[in-house]
Amino acid sequence: MTGAIAGDIIGSVYERHNIKTKTFPLFSKHCRFTDDSVVTRI
Repeated sequence: MTGAIAGDIIGSVYERHNIKTKTFPLFSKHCRFTDDSVVTRI
């Protein structure tokens, strides 16, 4: 569960963008939890 929530937070910045690179920062000031994080926790 921790990995799923971390992945959701890390990917929140890239959710609407088609990213093809494997080189990107994991956490930035724009990362946030999403509704998927909340539903995973329930």
